[in-house]
Amino acid sequence: MPQLTVLPHAELCPKGAVITAPAGALLCDALHRHGVHLEHACEKSCACTTCHVIVREGGGALEPATDQEDDLLDRAWGLAPGSRLACQVHLADENLVIEIPRYSINQVKEGH
Repeated sequence: MPQLTVLPHAELCPKGAVITAPAGALLCDALHRHGVHLEHACEKSCACTTCHVIVREGGGALEPATDQEDDLLDRAWGLAPGSRLACQVHLADENLVIEIPRYSINQVKEGH
């Protein structure tokens, strides 16, 4: 199982986290299962950018982003090399280092 290192994020994961998840799992689901409650306002349908993450290490083993994902990422806050939508990333067998951007473009957060 790949190991996911989540870099510290002030609200979602202040101390960072190291978790494992099975290859093939959605990154968004793996994060939620381990208490990192990344937003996903479109219910993982690749229709927004609230689950934007930056894959800092290990991204070469992932399937490339689709055109639809790339188009949406153009609207994401803090776009960087390695930017992906966690709802579209199926984990490979390689370990990943993930950064959650400080902000999201979601004007109305779920549950608030």
